[in-house]
Amino acid sequence: MRIMKKNFKVLFLAIFVSVASCSFTTKEFNDPDKDKLLLDLISYVLQKGHYDPKDVNDEFSADVFENFIEGLDPLKRYFLASDIAEFSKYKTEIDDQIKNKDLSFFDLVYSRFQERMEDVKKIYPDVLSKPFDFNEKETINVDYDNLAYATSLNDLQSRWKKQLKFTTLSGYYDLVEEQKNKEQSISSSKGTKAKEAVDSSEISKKSKTETDEPFKPKPLADLEKKARETTKSSLDEYFDFTKDLERKDYFAIYLNTIVEEYDPHSNYFAPPEKDRFDLQMSGKLEGIGARLQKKNDYITVIEIISGGPAWRSEKIEVGDAIMKVRQEGEKDAVSIVGMRIDDAVKLIKGPKGTNVTLTIKNVDGTISDKTITRDVVELEETYAKSSLIEKEDRKFGLINLPQFYFDMENYKERNAATDVKKEIIRLKEEGMEGLVLDLRDNGGGSLRTAVDIAGLFIKKGPVVQVASTGNKEVLEDKNSEIVWDGPLVILVNELSASASEILAAAMQDYKRAIIIGSKQTYGKGTVQNVIDLNQWLRKNDLGDMGALKITSQKFYRVNGGSTQLEGVKSDVVMPDRYSYIDIGERDYANPLPYDKIDAAKYDLWDGYIDYDETIQKSKERMDKNEQLSLIDDNAKWIKERRDEKEVNMNFKDYSAEIEQRKKETKRFDAIDEYDNHLTFESLPYETALMKQDTTLSEKRKRWHKNLSKDMYVEEAVHVLEDLKLNNIKARKVADIKN
Repeated sequence: MRIMKKNFKVLFLAIFVSVASCSFTTKEFNDPDKDKLLLDLISYVLQKGHYDPKDVNDEFSADVFENFIEGLDPLKRYFLASDIAEFSKYKTEIDDQIKNKDLSFFDLVYSRFQERMEDVKKIYPDVLSKPFDFNEKETINVDYDNLAYATSLNDLQSRWKKQLKFTTLSGYYDLVEEQKNKEQSISSSKGTKAKEAVDSSEISKKSKTETDEPFKPKPLADLEKKARETTKSSLDEYFDFTKDLERKDYFAIYLNTIVEEYDPHSNYFAPPEKDRFDLQMSGKLEGIGARLQKKNDYITVIEIISGGPAWRSEKIEVGDAIMKVRQEGEKDAVSIVGMRIDDAVKLIKGPKGTNVTLTIKNVDGTISDKTITRDVVELEETYAKSSLIEKEDRKFGLINLPQFYFDMENYKERNAATDVKKEIIRLKEEGMEGLVLDLRDNGGGSLRTAVDIAGLFIKKGPVVQVASTGNKEVLEDKNSEIVWDGPLVILVNELSASASEILAAAMQDYKRAIIIGSKQTYGKGTVQNVIDLNQWLRKNDLGDMGALKITSQKFYRVNGGSTQLEGVKSDVVMPDRYSYIDIGERDYANPLPYDKIDAAKYDLWDGYIDYDETIQKSKERMDKNEQLSLIDDNAKWIKERRDEKEVNMNFKDYSAEIEQRKKETKRFDAIDEYDNHLTFESLPYETALMKQDTTLSEKRKRWHKNLSKDMYVEEAVHVLEDLKLNNIKARKVADIKN
């Protein structure tokens, strides 16, 4: 996610660098061994610059031990139990090794991993040379966390055989279904042709040569063989990638294991890994337009970048796992299960205009192929956009803000705050009575724009508190102008993060807006800076040392509470399909804790009467809403499917389970067919633009169509109506008193 990126470098890095520079001049980094120098340099930077530096002790050592081994072999398909036993002598010694620049643990694990990979290279071709029997009653447990390591090479071979059979079964099922569908299609086509009269003998001959040749289905044995060949081809590709990896690539993994022990957002970037940096920071918006992360052994989508190819296609969503990648013009897909994320990204990325077909394990557990045309992200779609909502004879406004953007070179050039202000003014001109600010899926961005947007709704006052080691700064809105003083609702979900949480939290603390959405937002309350490690070396003949992304600050609400882990809890909770899926900050390893500091001094908004009563009315509506109940059932169903660990490898049972899932998902079709009976219209200035820009016109039609199915927007309008009535009451009370 684009969470608190370069703006913090601008706002706070000067202070951090000045402190760090003084510290670093007292220590020499002159070890001629680059790996040892890197280990020394990174551990020192972390201790001096991290917001909450860890004690590098035996507990720290044990965590690095477990995580490094798991990072190399998450599915326990390489190391043997005897290897782990041998490694264990270092379990509580890694902390001392870090301090002494000792690489014994890394060297042993790395060399053994290379040996085991060579063993596996001999296993899989042999296993895949023989047919699998998919009529056997057999299951596989995919709960790899609780799987014991293989006790011998024979045991390891048995494990690989089972896993390869499972992988091949998936491909075999696809081939059987494809052939079945082709047979049904041809059968249907022949039935239609039988009713057609053909008078011309020339046409008859042409028809016979081109279409009457009978389709010959392949024997199942041939399909099984093809599925095995595809599995082998994917593994061949994978090991071709690993063959190109060098010791330094694995050492970078080891360094990252140490760095990420401090918190999940601190990372080491090896010099040549610019792609990795772009992926982590989401700054380079190209390819399919999705941010990916490796979870266990799967490459998982954790953000769809607004305006990108994946967003436009509507084929991929957050939580999907990418299992295979097939390039345009190629017959076979390459499995990326177990692949390093950098290598997987290289396969997924490609030149603008080319197609890539991804085999996706969808959020609901179904598997399907999705073809995406690669492109660059259309930046226009990351900007704020608005719609006028009409309900009977009343008008409301909706502003969608995908991210908190700004121009690094010139803040005044264009930024989220000035754009939101323009949209509010335009909506006011059309007579809006209440405003919905949609921050769903907004992963953050510029802190300054979040503060400035908050200032559009309050007179003056603090918006967020930012703490660094030994320091605290209160960022305030100092402009007394209120651009919108009417009813305000903010929509959030589990993917609303960082700057989104700052804005929503401030409006909630001031009782200026009612927050509607997920139980809580993402829960990222930390700030990162990127530090060039080369700047700390006076003399360096070892080449580029890379960079370190380090957590240096933490956010706090004006009421003193942190947004870290806790996020922002909605005033009115409405479930969605992510309600029971682990996608928040709390689901990472080693997140910084939630804590509190003293509250800032601020005055509650006094523009509403019965603010709490309005929230209660909304909750009562939600309790009776059958559509919400269906959405909640769908979220629970998705959670249950994702938690299933035992998978059938009997083809008949496997197929039956897939068919059963398809039937079960039909029950939830009503979610996408919902109609909130609201009318959405573009503002006059945009309507004029759409006359010349058909692409913009099509985008807005699609957006409005999606909004018309959105019950969260519907409830937001209900709340605005209630708040508007309360404002009327407030004016009447004032009149009586006067």
